[in-house]
Amino acid sequence: MSAPAANCPSCGAPVTFRWSSAVQTTCEFCHSILVRTDVDLKKVGEVADLPADASPIQIGTEGVYQNKGFVVVGRILYEYEQGGWNEWHVVFNDGTSGWLADAQLEYDVSWLTQPPSALPAEGDLATGGEFAWNGQTYRITSITKTRYKGVQGELPFEYWDKTDLQFADLRTSGGEFATIDYSENPPLLFLGRAVDFDDLHFKNVRLFEGWSA
Repeated sequence: MSAPAANCPSCGAPVTFRWSSAVQTTCEFCHSILVRTDVDLKKVGEVADLPADASPIQIGTEGVYQNKGFVVVGRILYEYEQGGWNEWHVVFNDGTSGWLADAQLEYDVSWLTQPPSALPAEGDLATGGEFAWNGQTYRITSITKTRYKGVQGELPFEYWDKTDLQFADLRTSGGEFATIDYSENPPLLFLGRAVDFDDLHFKNVRLFEGWSA
């Protein structure tokens, strides 16, 4: 699953990929944002110091979802009026990858999904609106204006030059979860499920004062 090491074109430090399909990563030493083109790495930007993060999840954290092991290899960090949240990029032991949303002690696992029909424009959504996908009725529970704050680690696509964004979260009565992501045009759809922290059986988490391993 891992890819060969390379060197950062900015500082020369070694850059090792955990996931062979990663398109973008960040240099741990100089914080350059690096995009892989064939066998070369190209610097496209630089990550500023990221805000303090209280999440126990970190790059390298391992877990289990639906009997499949996964490892956290990257993240996108956002801020909004209630604080911040992480979209952790996770790679499963079968080589597929998905996302673990980590916001205010709520967790959702999801995957990029091809919408069955065109998604509405950014200004055409309202809380309570409903969509039928895969035989499930999803209701919009929140529409969030947010600000992109940075990236870390490996991502499956280029993602670095963002500012103010909007996301719509939807849920079903049975715990299914969806996000309409307006960071791209056309917007993206992610489908998954809400999960409890303990059900993911994490290892290699960050420990805070008063915690025990």
